[in-house]
Amino acid sequence: MNEWLDRARESLAAEVGDPPSSIQISEADVAEILDLARVAAHESGERPTAPIVSYLVGVVRGRHPEADLTDLVRAVTGPSPEA
Repeated sequence: MNEWLDRARESLAAEVGDPPSSIQISEADVAEILDLARVAAHESGERPTAPIVSYLVGVVRGRHPEADLTDLVRAVTGPSPEA
């Protein structure tokens, strides 16, 4: 992650009283989320939809931690061209 995201993670963890290490994101998850945001912004024609749909996927993932992030992103964006 970059410095800004590291600071955001630390601030969020502090806000809820968790250790920063409890809020991790893998490079693969970063790629999935960025792809989700790209598709949302381009397909909807409106950039503001990208953070909102990312938030919605995060809400679903928070409620269903067993759900695979790739599957959730695919549910919104459709199958990737490589699939």
